[in-house]
Amino acid sequence: MEANHILHSGYFNETLRSWHGSNTLLSINQLIYPVFVTDLVPDESSEEIPNFPEQRRYGVDALIDHLSPLVNKGLKTILIFGVTTSSNKNPTGDYALSKNSPVRRCLPLLRSKFPSLTIGVDLCLCGYTSHGHCGILKSDGTIDNQLSIKRLAEIALSFAQDGAHIIAPSDMMDGRIGAIKTILLNNNLGSSVAVLSYSSKFASCFYGPFRDAAQSAPSSGNRRAYQLPAVSTGLAIRAAERDVIEGADMLMVKPGGPFLDIIKEVKQRFPHHPLAVYQVSGEYAMLWHAAHANAFDLRMAVIESLIGMRRAGADILITYFTPQLLDWLKEAQQY
Repeated sequence: MEANHILHSGYFNETLRSWHGSNTLLSINQLIYPVFVTDLVPDESSEEIPNFPEQRRYGVDALIDHLSPLVNKGLKTILIFGVTTSSNKNPTGDYALSKNSPVRRCLPLLRSKFPSLTIGVDLCLCGYTSHGHCGILKSDGTIDNQLSIKRLAEIALSFAQDGAHIIAPSDMMDGRIGAIKTILLNNNLGSSVAVLSYSSKFASCFYGPFRDAAQSAPSSGNRRAYQLPAVSTGLAIRAAERDVIEGADMLMVKPGGPFLDIIKEVKQRFPHHPLAVYQVSGEYAMLWHAAHANAFDLRMAVIESLIGMRRAGADILITYFTPQLLDWLKEAQQY
């Protein structure tokens, strides 16, 4: 054997192995935990979510109780999704602006209770519109983009004023990043609230459990006219470029596992923007069910899947496995 064919000498102990993976290391700081706050149950209660194992919708007070031990374990960042009753929904999503909405009620409490926690809020109309689409519709059923981004900007401002550190628009409307950045700037919040854009969000079957959780499935049609087609690389890059130009602070690819090539290309095109990757509800459920069918060890599979996203270029990992990872990463420092 020739000397230059010997590879084992470069990774025979833990320190040497770590030097080969600086861009794949996992840490608690990279994790964002998605949570659901709702008025479907009393404030002190929570409820199971069908088809979404071990995930729950929380009343405002129950969410505080749920997060407290996780923050004590080192949880740094959450991403809040609001879920409301159908009686609060209308065609233009007005209830998102209401001070009685679960998101707006929980934000000041979270800021007061957890001063070290970074609080992100998902921004979309689908959970507040009676038709379940991510924007306001015209009479012919198509999206009215200008009215939609105006409403989204108004909601973003209210969330920011209530205490959100990060606004994360997931609607995929054209121009919404510019509208949000402008309204924040005009209200003296331009430098103190970040915008994490769902820049490359695909129309995907992997969102199924989430739509049960958020009760946000469209009542008719689908979202393929504004979410990206799974077959396209070019549109994903153009969408990210659009949002960079409009001032997005951070970018996102969603879903994660099926789109590792997109993660890699977006990061290569925009290396100076932190890149988040969302391991979505269907990916979570797939890993959970496979592990519970004894196909593999859950911890090893989750960590391997996230390392794959890191290797592709992810800086930030949005995952429902965050509570477990707070323990797993402390137990397994080699990751």
